[in-house]
Amino acid sequence: MKTTIKMGEGKISGYISVFLGVLSFLAVLCFKYPEWLTTPEFREVYKGESMKMLLTAVIIASFFFAVLSFILSKQKKWALYGILICTATIVLGGFNVAPSDVTSKSVHLGLDWLLLDLFLMAVIFIPIEMVFPKRPDQKKFHVEWRTDLTYFVVSHLLIQFFGAITKQPATLFFGWMGLSGFQAKINSLPFLIELFIAFFVADLFQYWTHRFFHSHLFLWRFHSIHHSTENMDWLAGSRTHFVDIFVTRSMAFIPLYVFGFSTLTFNVYIIFMAIHAVLIHANTRIEFGFIKHIFATPQYHHWHHCVESEHYGKNFATIFPFIDRMFGTHYLPEKVWPSATGVTEANYPKGYFNQAIHPFRQSPFDKTKEVLEPSER
Repeated sequence: MKTTIKMGEGKISGYISVFLGVLSFLAVLCFKYPEWLTTPEFREVYKGESMKMLLTAVIIASFFFAVLSFILSKQKKWALYGILICTATIVLGGFNVAPSDVTSKSVHLGLDWLLLDLFLMAVIFIPIEMVFPKRPDQKKFHVEWRTDLTYFVVSHLLIQFFGAITKQPATLFFGWMGLSGFQAKINSLPFLIELFIAFFVADLFQYWTHRFFHSHLFLWRFHSIHHSTENMDWLAGSRTHFVDIFVTRSMAFIPLYVFGFSTLTFNVYIIFMAIHAVLIHANTRIEFGFIKHIFATPQYHHWHHCVESEHYGKNFATIFPFIDRMFGTHYLPEKVWPSATGVTEANYPKGYFNQAIHPFRQSPFDKTKEVLEPSER
């Protein structure tokens, strides 16, 4: 039975309160244990007042929405949960966090990156999906949203691990070449030109890696996990097997390493990809006008996930649709979207850990009589 969430009933404000409360509680832990829970590149930011002010604002907002939910909702549990979490956060020192110098640790979790990205993506994309949904009947908390959230959490917490291992192939194969002169020329280019080159070469490498995953049955075992979702939304893009993450990110890092792009260019690329990857999977009907011919959009990428077999093997590019045009894999009909998404010719186990193990055990197509040729997908 479908449960609808309506404005004015206090449920939404209750959920918001709990969400913000949990984020603020974990953020306090980041301030208290930065050497274990924070990303080294971000630590200097926490010594200023901006993050302390943001934390205070989130705590106050969480309490406000808890009170609002208590007033509006017949069921008080979410309001009470929000108030309890806020209280625990304040007792833990939420209003009096004091950033300190960090003694570097060889191992750390990216809890701060998780919290910041989850907060920003939720603030940006949940309202967009509520106001401009492509599929209005799709549940906000569909049957597999917890699985997708788990993928999001794991990939962010293990940012150090994934970052370290994906750099190794590039360092191993190209570290001996003496690229400093070439890299100096790249760094001397105007910023926008350097940025375009970074986007293009990384996307070109990802295009062929992505296409390779689709055209080889063993690799398709792992990548098809990403395609298995039938509920495209802002969390769906996170559903990616760790083997897929390692190979794809490693290939994208090769040109970034070889060209030696500036720190600013690299950081802009990382931030763009973090937001754009969420956008192209979002449940939104926004078509972006002429922009959809320049950058990949939800409509463009949803066709890559489509169930219509006659349109398999299209739209492999992550950023630039013209790369698909270059290699004959472009498909974007005007104002037409796929009827549905997912992999209808196979079954997948439920849950993050079952999906992580399953490709090593068997192909999801082993028990399917109507197996499509992998090159068609």
